[in-house]
Amino acid sequence: MPLPIINSIASWVLKQRIHQIELFLKYPNEVQEELLLNLIRAAELTAVGRQYDFSSIKSYQAFCDRVPISTYEDLQPMIERTRMGEQFVFWNTPIKWFAKSSGTTNAKSKFIPVSSEALEDCHYKGSKDLLCMYLNNNENSQLFLGKSLRLGGSSQIYENNNTFFGDLSAILIENMPMWAEFSSTPSNKTSLMSEWESKLSAIVAETRNENVTSFAGVPSWLLVLMNRVLEENNKTTLHELWPNLEVYFHGGVSFEPYRDQYKKLLPKSDFKYYEIYNASEGFFAIQDQNGSSDLLLMLDYGIFYEFIPMDTFGTQNQKTVRLSDVETGKNYAVVITTNSGLWRYLIGDTVRFTSLSPYRIRITGRTKHHINVFGEELMVENTDAALAKACEATGLEVIDYTVAPIFMDGKEKGAHEWMVEFRNPPIDSSEFVNALDKALQSLNSDYEAKRYNNMTLNPLILNVARPKLFYDWLRDQGKLGGQHKIPRLSNQRDYLEQLKSMQLTTA
Repeated sequence: MPLPIINSIASWVLKQRIHQIELFLKYPNEVQEELLLNLIRAAELTAVGRQYDFSSIKSYQAFCDRVPISTYEDLQPMIERTRMGEQFVFWNTPIKWFAKSSGTTNAKSKFIPVSSEALEDCHYKGSKDLLCMYLNNNENSQLFLGKSLRLGGSSQIYENNNTFFGDLSAILIENMPMWAEFSSTPSNKTSLMSEWESKLSAIVAETRNENVTSFAGVPSWLLVLMNRVLEENNKTTLHELWPNLEVYFHGGVSFEPYRDQYKKLLPKSDFKYYEIYNASEGFFAIQDQNGSSDLLLMLDYGIFYEFIPMDTFGTQNQKTVRLSDVETGKNYAVVITTNSGLWRYLIGDTVRFTSLSPYRIRITGRTKHHINVFGEELMVENTDAALAKACEATGLEVIDYTVAPIFMDGKEKGAHEWMVEFRNPPIDSSEFVNALDKALQSLNSDYEAKRYNNMTLNPLILNVARPKLFYDWLRDQGKLGGQHKIPRLSNQRDYLEQLKSMQLTTA
């Protein structure tokens, strides 16, 4: 199809959607309030609706007073009832799809319900909005003259009691419209392969002769694939193989530790990066501006948002605020109510608002993945940014990392212990350690205060990981593939001790 026709169709779709986006940009709180009441009305006759008497809830405050904040463990019994075939437990239409997720790397699997409404009005709508916003900002784009190379999860779809489960990406691929499949590579069959190494080889073979114009996937895992592509095709940059590449749509983990490595693979100055914030539970936010790190919170995807300030999270004084009451610069835990029947569900992510008009956010980490053993309030956002600064100062590249506390022992002060895998390990790591410590202090005033004159925290300890340590650890956990992530920060030493025990072994 000629470019003018493609652009005309895309422009028409864009104009239809822009009007709706402008509505929630102009009336964000009203849109959210109406959405919540619609969700409540829809679920009145479900088991949850009857339990909390949804028919009598007429306001947010009544909803907040009556329905408790929930975790997956709280909802699991109801989810299992639905997985066994019972319907109308927490949502008013049949739920037959479940996104299997471990959250990060916990051994216990989660089965997140995915309704037909969530597929169409959230996940696929988010994907279309991403393209609309990108095209709106880049009128000369030739995105649709080629294909998008996608790297999703590595699980097939499994059936159980007439319900189905697998990675979210597998569910989306299984249900995607024909136009989306036509514009994507590799094929669905290859995308759904379970064995990771075989899948990589198949993707390289299948995509080398395609006209790839965009990528989509988690930065850490896509980097593995891209390096394999260059190696097997004897190329130095990806533009040599795919000259029409113009954008990488990324999400899942912070891009900062990998940015410089991608710039070497994609050296064109006008190549663009667009971030998304989605998960098994929903599609939440989209980068809506070229060159920005801020994500526009999407308010009409069937998701009602609430937020818990992290300075009260998990305490007796914990409080929950709705969108109209958030402030910029504060870290919040995200709570969602969705059109898949997740009611006041704590998803485990933390965000910081950078703008209130419109509502834009940055992802700062996980509620369970931060370090606050000594009052330092260290977030993943801090460590990702500090690593990027230290790498820039020392010319090093990081593949993966994790951090844990060294607890105080008698008179000995505490510290942070890092396990970092470098592309090329430093000959002398002291320069990197100093650069990293200085960067952390510049980014986090609480950490700086604890490090002042070694008052509470001694200098950080660095372990240089052997090659493929994190890869081997994920393999042993059965978690190789595009949707699994290394836990960056922890208040406990479990992950770090497991890695240290593997440090001297070989794959």
